[in-house]
Amino acid sequence: MSWDQIHRDSRALAWRLDGKGPDDGTWKAIVAITRGGMAPAMIIARELDVRTVDTISIKSYDHQQQSEAKVLKSPDAAMMGDGEGILIIDDLVDTGKTLEVVKNLFPKAHIATVYAKPMGRPMVDSFITEVSQDTWIFFPWDMALQYVEPYRGKD
Repeated sequence: MSWDQIHRDSRALAWRLDGKGPDDGTWKAIVAITRGGMAPAMIIARELDVRTVDTISIKSYDHQQQSEAKVLKSPDAAMMGDGEGILIIDDLVDTGKTLEVVKNLFPKAHIATVYAKPMGRPMVDSFITEVSQDTWIFFPWDMALQYVEPYRGKD
């Protein structure tokens, strides 16, 4: 996955969410699920002109192994309430364990992900692209650019 692709798909998600907030179509705030939701949340906040952005940190992976989801950092409680008018953003829903925790904490929040796998799809209110359950997406923030020798060798 390239930066350009995640940017395009995040903007498409913003367009899908535009005018869907409960307060005259606007959202009170955006909460990014760290770390993967931070880049899409930034793009969506810009596109929808939402200035209040917070984070919730939930750990559900150790490298590529999924584990029990636990909250490491919560967003501002006074702002959140039951989630009414709050847009929660993540890059991907896999099994839905992370979003299940979020939904239990903020049942009225609107949860949106850029990508959704079939097992987790029921936990999401909005998404852009569905990918197969066995697909592993390598996001640009997980990758490093490096020089590669040309196929034909050095000049």
